[in-house]
Amino acid sequence: MSSDFLRPFIGYRNGQLMVEDVSVNDLARAHGTPLFIYAKAAMLQALAAYQRGFAGRDAQICYAMKANSSLAILQTFVRAGCGLDIVSGGELDRALAAGCEPHKIIFSGVGKTRAEMRRALDAGIGCFNVESRAELEVLDEVARSMGQRAPVSVRVNPDVDAKTHPYISTGLKGNKFGIAHQDAVDTYLFAASCKGLRVVGIDCHIGSQITEMAPYLDAMDRVLDLVTAIEAAGVPIQHIDFGGGLGIDYQGDTPPAADTLWAALLAKLDARGFGQRKLMIEPGRSLVGNAGVCITEVLYLKPGEQKNFLIVDAAMNDLPRPAMYQAHHGIVPVLPRDGATTTWDVVGPVCESGDWIGRDRDLNVAQGDLLAVLSAGAYCMSMASNYNTRGRAAEVLVDGAQAMLIRERESVADQLRLERAL
Repeated sequence: MSSDFLRPFIGYRNGQLMVEDVSVNDLARAHGTPLFIYAKAAMLQALAAYQRGFAGRDAQICYAMKANSSLAILQTFVRAGCGLDIVSGGELDRALAAGCEPHKIIFSGVGKTRAEMRRALDAGIGCFNVESRAELEVLDEVARSMGQRAPVSVRVNPDVDAKTHPYISTGLKGNKFGIAHQDAVDTYLFAASCKGLRVVGIDCHIGSQITEMAPYLDAMDRVLDLVTAIEAAGVPIQHIDFGGGLGIDYQGDTPPAADTLWAALLAKLDARGFGQRKLMIEPGRSLVGNAGVCITEVLYLKPGEQKNFLIVDAAMNDLPRPAMYQAHHGIVPVLPRDGATTTWDVVGPVCESGDWIGRDRDLNVAQGDLLAVLSAGAYCMSMASNYNTRGRAAEVLVDGAQAMLIRERESVADQLRLERAL
């Protein structure tokens, strides 16, 4: 791809930023800012790497919809053959609304309620990824009360360091997720004894934004050791779920390509005699992260003695990752200017010092210019809020030369609809 391209299918052509074959400037003028724009081709290209990696295998890719749960995004992956990984009852309803077949839905998460369990059993989902013995007990009770047997996979915590931000590391002893490695066999024996449960698999997820192959290989070894021990204890395991977590390039990050990663993992799987097992994975960020941009307008330039502040109309409610994780997103002009740059802190209008989008960015900008925040497809819109009574942004999906508004900008009336004045 040309060096003028910043991300797959997102880059400069004829002096302006394009998403596929559509002008970003035109979309921003038509729909306002802040505005999220997604390249459908970038999502499908990312998915294709996983599909190549699993060619000839009994495998199910379930998109982790918490990364971006907008309906049209879900439909894009469902129509391409994906199942969906959910973490709430609301996500179950979204998954079904997107046309996902219930047996391709996996229900993850540490705090499922009885109502969510009942709803998922009614729908006929494929599997519950269970994270504690207490949850097994409650799910058994709920399933028996409905005359059903819930399909379960126990999430084991392999105590593997994913070498990522502590907030998105999930596979260490000190994390809240999963069953401790040393307790796994006893937990499986308990699950197998429950009349309302049907053991179907084992699950492992060590974190998110992982950029190295070694943690995956370490986790696989520990999970396969457990499968051997669990089956030796008399509990058969039908599928092995290796979760998701593969990182993307935010700032020169170099995660392995999905097909390269899975070639190495499958080689290990084959070498240990598990190559014929059914496999499940739940990628999220790696499918959508680099497919999206957030377009924001420069409101004010505020030079200072120690810092120069560039104030834009996107804020921490639109792009929460910098405030939450000190995360880096590339920031580029939609219509680049010639001339010298100035170093700016790009900040939003929200009344919090944590409301920043990017620090120490070299940009040549003027009031009214448009900027694009890159790699904004994952954990931005799905984590957006109404803080400061700010409406959530509009979203556009681009497919070649076509652009579709997939979410209208939220109004104050939308926000007040469920409130009741005194």
